Amino acid sequence: MNKPHIDELLEKTPSAYTLVVATAKRTRELVEGKQPLIDPKERKPLAIAIEEINRGLITAHRKLEADE
Repeated sequence: MNKPHIDELLEKTPSAYTLVVATAKRTRELVEGKQPLIDPKERKPLAIAIEEINRGLITAHRKLEADE
C-alpha cells in the first residue's frame, strides 16, 4: 500500500478534525471485529481505515448542532 498523502485524505473530508474522528471510529470498528472493505493483506487496522477513506469506501461528514 502506498500511504496516501494527507492532502489526498483532506480532500475527502470537510476538515482535519472530521478526518481524524472518522479514521479513529473506523479503526475501532475494525479492532472490534467488523470486516474490512478492502483486502487487508495483514495490515494494521489504522492502515486499513486510512486506505478505505482514501478509496472513498468510507465517507465522513460533520454533524451540525442543529442536526441533533
